[in-house]
Amino acid sequence: MTRPVIGIIGNHHLINDQYATHAGGIMNSEAVAEVSGGLPLIVPSNPGFVDFESLLATCAGFVFTGGRPNVHPEEYGEDYTEAHGTMDRDRDALTLPLIRACVERGQPILGLCRGFQEVNVAMGGSLYPEIRDLPGRMNHRMPPDGTIEEKFELRHTVTFTEGGPFHRLMGAREVMTNTLHGQGIKQAGPRVVIDGHAPDGTPEAIYIADAPGFTLSVQWHPEYRAADDPVSRPLFSAFGEAAAAWAAGRMPVTVSDVA
Repeated sequence: MTRPVIGIIGNHHLINDQYATHAGGIMNSEAVAEVSGGLPLIVPSNPGFVDFESLLATCAGFVFTGGRPNVHPEEYGEDYTEAHGTMDRDRDALTLPLIRACVERGQPILGLCRGFQEVNVAMGGSLYPEIRDLPGRMNHRMPPDGTIEEKFELRHTVTFTEGGPFHRLMGAREVMTNTLHGQGIKQAGPRVVIDGHAPDGTPEAIYIADAPGFTLSVQWHPEYRAADDPVSRPLFSAFGEAAAAWAAGRMPVTVSDVA
């Protein structure tokens, strides 16, 4: 049986500060291949290299990955400041319309960290430039030093809405997650449902209301050791089931189908 092709949004990266690449983290491909049961395909984060119809026809679903550059604030009607950090307008130009197209078609999407923020912006929401500067908020950023294991260690709880899709999927209202982000949701888009929060009130889990397909997205990085983590595994498994259904031409898997 042919595995569904899963488009993994790549990030612009310079090798040795000179050679430009579009790269994807191995842990993203590993999670898609081993847990979602898909065939990972890195998508160049530049709309000049792809056309949307071919991309949508090739892939059964998309993972909108994390990345160091942030969504440009002009995409949600605000002026750029130094607090907004680095930008990648090419990725914005690819991902935001791609998210809207997938939501409209019912094609499965999974947003991770920056991808979570992209989903909110694509659907009309806005972002805070720096969560840790807000009164009462914790520092959600990645520790600057330490091993990969220390950077991706579980650092805070996320509490889901009683009976919501994340509660049903995880079988628990409260889970432990890692946290490696500076920005976060300021205003949720009109159809963006916040289904989970960190202890300081930061939104951590969302889906799109009345979407005809799979739209779960999270602010943390579940791709890290996804096969072994009890929170990550059901998320990637459910996404993989939705992508397989799309590839087979079956009815799309919606939020209400997540159990």
